[in-house]
Amino acid sequence: MTDNAKAGVTQVFQLKSASLSITAIELYFFDNDEFEATLRDKISQAPGFFKDIPVIIALEKYEGLDSELDFFKIIGICRRHNMHVVGVRGGTDDQRRLARGAALALLPAAGQKEPAREPDPAPQQVQEASPAAQPAVEVKSSEAVPARVVSQPVRSGQQVYAPEGDLIILAPVQAGAEVLAGGNIHVYGPLRGRALAGIHGAQNARIFCQSLEAELVSIAGHYKISEDLQNDGWKSAVQIQQKDDLLVVTPLDKA
Repeated sequence: MTDNAKAGVTQVFQLKSASLSITAIELYFFDNDEFEATLRDKISQAPGFFKDIPVIIALEKYEGLDSELDFFKIIGICRRHNMHVVGVRGGTDDQRRLARGAALALLPAAGQKEPAREPDPAPQQVQEASPAAQPAVEVKSSEAVPARVVSQPVRSGQQVYAPEGDLIILAPVQAGAEVLAGGNIHVYGPLRGRALAGIHGAQNARIFCQSLEAELVSIAGHYKISEDLQNDGWKSAVQIQQKDDLLVVTPLDKA
């Protein structure tokens, strides 16, 4: 331990879970020039939002040849545009092998979960099962997940996260702030930051706000930036929902 370490510190770090929003590039095929041109066009729509963000390459809908899938080129193109590829999601065994060769993290396909990893039991904890022993029956609770309620303004740089249920905010969400929920998001005030609902893929999730002034809204991975939103319902009370893979903005008085 170094001399300048704080008194009482006995280990160099701890591992803790972190809830972060991350952008996915849903890849259908890969062509070096077309990929860069498309990426440049997307970034030009919101250059500040995409600067220095981590991204993953989603392969669930990839239809190109594996021989054309060059993760090193994808990483290089993204870095030139100040985006950082950290992993791949989904894909075949061969595609994931290519990703591993490019030192990328491997994530389960959308809608799937990694199997839980538990440490092997200590020898003294292993017991011989009795012939009469019956397998345990798992009983799942039918209780609804309670909504998370936030009464204070969400300020720039802050992130508020409701991993399972709805998120209800009784105050403004300022520019530069981010709110995320596994379910719906309700903002009883101006929504000026970023709101991401249905982050685990719930396509029926919705976003409600008293004044739409958002930098970005997203439902189940489909998003719109402020330039798109200003054409419909800007600075008014609206609900946002997904219909046919598109985000639809509807005034609350016409919902």
